[in-house]
Amino acid sequence: MSYGPGVKVVSILGEDYSIKAPAGEEQTLLDAALMLKAALADTKKKYPTLIGDRLLVLAAMNLCSQQIEMQKQHKQELDRYQEQVSATVEVISKTINQA
Repeated sequence: MSYGPGVKVVSILGEDYSIKAPAGEEQTLLDAALMLKAALADTKKKYPTLIGDRLLVLAAMNLCSQQIEMQKQHKQELDRYQEQVSATVEVISKTINQA
């Protein structure tokens, strides 16, 4: 079977998916598939009776929750850095004005 450039086949829950990645993003696609597989395995350990779509949806929700938490943390860090930069600029400005 022939696939075009950038097309990767990933297997999720026993199903093969042919997914085309943008140029240069093939490794990101493979990494995402590995992350999803790890999330599925982790969710399956916690909820061994879940199968199919229910397992997939819960794993995806867990990944989305983690992403939202990381975005919140990133914003807090950016806000902290902005405060530090603003304070530094203020000190420099006062120093220049006193000279």
